[in-house]
Amino acid sequence: MLYGYHGKVLKVDLSSRSYELQELPERTLSDFIGGVGLATRLLYEHAPRGCEPLSPGNPLVLAANPLVDTPVTTSAKYAVVAKSPLTGFVGDSISGSHLAIELKRTGVDALLVTGAADDLTCLVIDDGQVRFLSVDHLAGKGTRETEEAVRRQFGQHLRVAAIGPAGENLVRYATVSNDGRHAGRTGNGAVMGAKRLKAIAVAGSKRVGVARPAELEAIVQRLTERSLGPATARYRREGTSANLLLLQGLAALPSHNFRRSTFERAEQISGRQLQQRHLAAVSGCASCAVGCTRLYRTLNGGSAETRGRLEYETLFALGPLLGIDDPNAVIRAAALCDQLGLDTISTGGTIAWAIECFERGLLSRGDTDGLDLRFGDGSALLPAIEKIARREGLGSLLAEGSKRAAAQVGGGSDQWAMQVKGLEMPGYEPRSLKTAALGLAIATRGACHNRSAAYQADVAELVDRFEADESRGLIVAEGEDQEAVLDSLALCKFIRSCFADFYAETADIYNLVTGFDISAEALRRAGERIVNLRKAFNIREGWQREDDTLPPRILADALPSGAARGVGLTEAELDLMVAAYYRARGWTADGLIPEAKLQELGLWELVGPDAPGHRRAESPVAPGNPRTWAVRFRSAV
Repeated sequence: MLYGYHGKVLKVDLSSRSYELQELPERTLSDFIGGVGLATRLLYEHAPRGCEPLSPGNPLVLAANPLVDTPVTTSAKYAVVAKSPLTGFVGDSISGSHLAIELKRTGVDALLVTGAADDLTCLVIDDGQVRFLSVDHLAGKGTRETEEAVRRQFGQHLRVAAIGPAGENLVRYATVSNDGRHAGRTGNGAVMGAKRLKAIAVAGSKRVGVARPAELEAIVQRLTERSLGPATARYRREGTSANLLLLQGLAALPSHNFRRSTFERAEQISGRQLQQRHLAAVSGCASCAVGCTRLYRTLNGGSAETRGRLEYETLFALGPLLGIDDPNAVIRAAALCDQLGLDTISTGGTIAWAIECFERGLLSRGDTDGLDLRFGDGSALLPAIEKIARREGLGSLLAEGSKRAAAQVGGGSDQWAMQVKGLEMPGYEPRSLKTAALGLAIATRGACHNRSAAYQADVAELVDRFEADESRGLIVAEGEDQEAVLDSLALCKFIRSCFADFYAETADIYNLVTGFDISAEALRRAGERIVNLRKAFNIREGWQREDDTLPPRILADALPSGAARGVGLTEAELDLMVAAYYRARGWTADGLIPEAKLQELGLWELVGPDAPGHRRAESPVAPGNPRTWAVRFRSAV
């Protein structure tokens, strides 16, 4: 008997309107845990090599975790994974709250969707019953409006993951939204849109058991108490917007499209100001004791009040990155992005690129549909966001993301497209946070602070954040492994500091829920296995060593102000850290995964050269070292 898992994946084909329930081997569950790990395993197995991200063959995977629907705090999360239409590499996102619980109660650990429907469709999975329902009347509707309409029409007991107009119009950074939360980044909302899948509605009564409930209750109580202690105090007081002034003080708050690392009017849009003047409500995800979510309201006199949810990254991307200091403009822009189903970081990053193109003369008023794009001027922000979601005029260009847009516009505009692997950069200045710089450069889903938490070593002053050295390689590798475990269990990142011994304590929780008996080391190895599988997927889909880098601006310009004035990051410094990271991972100097490493992690059978469509290439061999083999994958021609 399984505990914590159902041991099943539901495979749905929208083209044929068919489905089947398949068993998941216990070994697969323990090796990849759940959440991001399990979803990545299913993506690798079911995505055809070289498939186009917006093609029917690209699988969309939603995966629950073994802790969801148990008493473990912050565990109500699920993963959304597909081949990213923004990067062409692995696209993994996390969302949470009530939908994660209902997804698990349908009786499966994961949902895998392939094909494409003939008309706009809602997939309803209700206690094992699967229905394909036409929802053409919801075309163009916003995310919350869609959720509410689906529940009214098909059952209030359902929880709904939906896309907005951005997903329908295949904006490459469209989100999947549920319960006011969003699986953002990497464009999985566009994957749903390409499948003509407007919404997924789930509900069920099949609850998993817990192997040792009394012991679990005791350990969960201690974890909950710690989650309400000093480690999360800042987020409980102000939400994640508190990070804005913290990073401002470190000269690590990017503004004006990363031309600066401070924002002269940061106080005006700080978490403190938002808390004091704009706070409308405080809430938290389902199963969460912390409650960091903040809903803010606009205060624009005669203008209609808007309420929007702001996290730090959204505040950064729609505020300082664009030079905007008006909280009302940022709140309205955030609410609009949520309604339309747009990732706020990529939206802000792509608009920042467009503003710079406009100010440099590469885009004219004719190109921008008459919009006057200027740093510090929020008047064009809402119209630009609307155009992006609907792919109208300028929006059709910006809907492609800054990397593709720069390739179209040319004129050297790729120099200020602030992206890695096609994914726009988050709100951490890499020149003044050198460990974070490495984490952003090598992250498999593109520029991401959340897949290694590398910035923590810099912010906590565990290292000299202004110096690049080889020690960063191991720090980032170990951080990635830990974050992979968190995203697979899946627990909130905000409680990572609540563990005295992360792997030992999380292994205890995992074992008490599942009845398995895996060690702390085995859990760490699961994190390493998941990171290596994500990298193997990227290699298979065309990754090259030169993809592990940072934008030209970061590697050329020194910072002009603040505590980091005059600090820069050279290409040689970044290469030094990347090489150290590859060594820490046990990869080759070219960033390829040797056969020995794949064998060691139990991945060779899945991704090795004898698997269909793969071939083996000899890796560089240093003098005096034994010959090794590295796996390099190539997309079909």
